[in-house]
Amino acid sequence: MTLTAAHAPQILLHGELRQRKRWKSFRRPNGGVGGGGGDGDGGGRIRRGGGLAAELERGGRRGALAAFWDSKPSAVEMEPITDNEQLDLILSQAQEVSQPIIIEWMASWCRKCIYIKPKLEKLAADYSDLKFYFVDVNKVTQALVKRGNISKMPTIQIWKDGEMKEEIIGGHKAWLVIEEVREMILKHS
Repeated sequence: MTLTAAHAPQILLHGELRQRKRWKSFRRPNGGVGGGGGDGDGGGRIRRGGGLAAELERGGRRGALAAFWDSKPSAVEMEPITDNEQLDLILSQAQEVSQPIIIEWMASWCRKCIYIKPKLEKLAADYSDLKFYFVDVNKVTQALVKRGNISKMPTIQIWKDGEMKEEIIGGHKAWLVIEEVREMILKHS
């Protein structure tokens, strides 16, 4: 498209609108209009510029950003369990601090397992005092799978004092499974 003189006012107007978004008019408390601080624009406007960094230096948004940076994570990555010895170590550490642990028994080919795992990781962020683990049954020995007494997947178990206390076989809606896991955590914590 070739620009003609007829297009020029529209282009300038659009440019002016963009410019006005970057500049802010204000009135001084004494009634005068000014740019304050000798910014040299002469038009009674100051430029906001600098973005978030400049606003932080001026003290703006401090409370909101502090709350943002200090907030808890939205998800905590679950740690894998790869063998019986690691499970024994995890169970003994949990027994020392008298805390239950959550284990999801899953397979990489299982759609429901893959779908539930990030939801459990979000749940783990809500329960920062508990540890959440997963076992990929295709990557571990059959002895470990038998120890968990796994017949279907995904199976989510809560272990406390070195033994499995309760389990949920998650073949239904994910939100129902997560609610059942919450109830299980509250019951055994």
